[in-house]
Amino acid sequence: MFFKDVIGQEQAKEHLLSLVHENRIPHAMLFTGTEGCGKMPLALAFARYVCCEHPGEHDACGQCQSCLMMNKYRHPDVHFAFPVVKTKPGRDTVCDDYISQWRETLMNPYRLTLREWMSQMGATTQQPQIFVHESNEIQRKLSHKSMMGGYKVMIIWLPEKMNQECGNKLLKLIEEPPAQTLFLLVTEAPDAVLPTIVSRTQRFNLPPVSEEKIAEWLETNYSLQKADAQDIAHRSKGSLVNAIDCIASDKEENEFFTLFTQLMRLSYARRIREMKAWSEQIAGMGRERQKNFLNYCQDMIRENFVYNFHTPDMNYMTPEERQFATRFSPFISEKNVIGIMDELNLAARHIEQNVNAKFVFFDFALKMIVLLLKH
Repeated sequence: MFFKDVIGQEQAKEHLLSLVHENRIPHAMLFTGTEGCGKMPLALAFARYVCCEHPGEHDACGQCQSCLMMNKYRHPDVHFAFPVVKTKPGRDTVCDDYISQWRETLMNPYRLTLREWMSQMGATTQQPQIFVHESNEIQRKLSHKSMMGGYKVMIIWLPEKMNQECGNKLLKLIEEPPAQTLFLLVTEAPDAVLPTIVSRTQRFNLPPVSEEKIAEWLETNYSLQKADAQDIAHRSKGSLVNAIDCIASDKEENEFFTLFTQLMRLSYARRIREMKAWSEQIAGMGRERQKNFLNYCQDMIRENFVYNFHTPDMNYMTPEERQFATRFSPFISEKNVIGIMDELNLAARHIEQNVNAKFVFFDFALKMIVLLLKH
């Protein structure tokens, strides 16, 4: 990944380049932004640039030994930490146990999401973490001298998934790392990262990618007609991940739409027996998919509320979702939208805390009966 491969984010690239040219590189940086805005691609491009033996003014050379090793993410001075699941109960699991899958996934960093990464690991119901033993691995790797004689870089993806004990053990290292050592933390939930870690980093906020840049990229890489590219770019909400999913007609999102419409219709009709069966179906999913479904429900409630204002530019729905909204949106108003969103947030918190999913989703379904009456 080079700077030229990062879609949009021109100001961010210029700022990072100026840090290098002016010799002002901070020892720890926190890249934040929504999913698909290009945080990880930018971090990878920055790591390549600072490690490049013959960097140009605007990008790495692409020809030196360092760049050649970065092509397959096998650079001896660029290390990674990321959430994993335990390979065997009772055994310490570290990121290097999954390094082959990780390198393969990084070949297309715009597809890197927690959902995609869990699929690569073959995980279903386990909660991924950066376990405490990883702190020892990070300290060990960074204690060695640079193999290439330049920077040593530690890229930590989703530090919000870091075990608290692991984070506490790294505080001193992040605050006072060895010379020419660079921490790049990439997060989608900065408020969930340990505050003591955040305070030791320089925060770098990335905005969503512009619709124009996404549409241009879609036309070039997927040979889409201009109108189709613009429609997908609008619905992607500034996320390359969303744009790619739209093109792929993401099967999971279609399933979520079906489940959402089923629940709303069953709740409106007060069909308790079918609602119980619906909650048992959702309970059969893995917990990460359950959380993804609840996020989808929040998006749909928000979109249907906004639909009532008749401002198409503010809606980001597929044609099927828009068709459903023509009939459903009148049931979402200022009288119940906050209550529904609060219940969805509560359900997501309970799922995160491993509460029985059958109880969580049946309870939410029953509450929807009352909430829909308040429109």
